Amino acid sequence: MDIRLLEYFLAVAKYGNITRAAEQLHVTQPTISRQLMELEDAVGTPLLIRGKRQVTLTEAGILFQQRAEEIVSLMEKTMRDISGQDDLLGGTVAIGCVETCVSRMLPKVLGGFSARYPNVKYELYSADGDDIREKLDRGDLDFGILVEPVEAAKYDFFRLPYWETWGVVMRRDDPLAQKAAIGRDDLLSIPLILPRREIVQDHIAGWFDLDRSQLNIFAGHNLLNNAALLVEAGLGYGICVGGSYEIRGGENLCFVPLTPERTTGHVLAWKKNRVFHSAASRFREFVQSVELTE
Repeated sequence: MDIRLLEYFLAVAKYGNITRAAEQLHVTQPTISRQLMELEDAVGTPLLIRGKRQVTLTEAGILFQQRAEEIVSLMEKTMRDISGQDDLLGGTVAIGCVETCVSRMLPKVLGGFSARYPNVKYELYSADGDDIREKLDRGDLDFGILVEPVEAAKYDFFRLPYWETWGVVMRRDDPLAQKAAIGRDDLLSIPLILPRREIVQDHIAGWFDLDRSQLNIFAGHNLLNNAALLVEAGLGYGICVGGSYEIRGGENLCFVPLTPERTTGHVLAWKKNRVFHSAASRFREFVQSVELTE
């Protein structure tokens, strides 16, 4: 399938109007209309609902849009990677990073690497570990900066000197905020807002010899932004690593560590058997060689 067909479709989906999409792509409206009909014939189902003034997506069209965006994005990244093969000073490095204390590493690493290779560009993606792993698996990212543990069967990695302490985010005026640490009995008595990954929820429960079903889980979250708003509204208590809280802060909230203390490390990971373009290969070598401190 011609990549232009996907670009035409995505433009129509974005603007909701064939004429406007044609203007943005600098082609004629009949050209796009004809190509879209050929695309629908090829996939064997309608992708668009054509109204007098607006074009909307069918259910199949919504799914096709998601897949088309992934294909076009991967193609664009592939072309950038290939174009950078002959120039060690060029190319784009795509990095996914969890939002913890390890985020402080990025300015130092990118600044040092850019000083050495000023023509290299970067794509940064902030998300939780699951989303970053998914993009590593698809080839959208060269590297993922992740919280341990990491699946050794799927990824190669090396450890970074950044450690996090787990704790509870709560309102400053909450009675528990006066405690030096939060223990098992405290957790059993409050509604919790936990990281969404069930494996992480099981780990948290296991730290206190509990089953996940014994915890009063009010909500799950992938990043702390919206979860912190729920905490501020008094709807629950967020469990996270201290760095996630420090990045956001908030004068009405505070962070109290768990007891017994629980810590976790970070890694720079990449998909096994990944063939790196020149800039990504040099970047990995640079991170391994530079002195990093928290």
